[in-house]
Amino acid sequence: MSTPDAVVRRLIARGLTVAAAESLTGGLVCAALTSVPGSSAVVRGGVVVYATELKASLAGVPVAVLSADGPVAASTAAAMAGGVRQRLGADVGLATTGVAGPDPQDGHPPGTVHVAVATAGDVRVRSFTGDEALPGDREQVRAATVRAVLALLSEV
Repeated sequence: MSTPDAVVRRLIARGLTVAAAESLTGGLVCAALTSVPGSSAVVRGGVVVYATELKASLAGVPVAVLSADGPVAASTAAAMAGGVRQRLGADVGLATTGVAGPDPQDGHPPGTVHVAVATAGDVRVRSFTGDEALPGDREQVRAATVRAVLALLSEV
């Protein structure tokens, strides 16, 4: 199960800390995790990196990745997760990037989303693109993105 409560309990049981780099979710992942009593034992913090240049300066995404693939890409999500994990000193890094809508961004339609989870030895990315793009309006896409990254975290 990947509810915030279940995720926090699992992190506590495993003795792991977590940090998040969020773009389209704008802090919703950290808000979901910190809504759980006891989450201070595992949540190190998070950064909202809405602007592309902040993905590099705060989340540690290499400029070459942003130049080659753009801010809405699986490679960007992976780099954000790894970067925030290292920069905030967490065992696990989470990342969300994509297009919540209502308008397309850089040629990507609303619902295009990439989420990532990074540990010291692994980075997992789940992408929602094309026919698998997340449906709904802006708030539905953002809420589904939070659920998606927590689900991916529960697999680690």
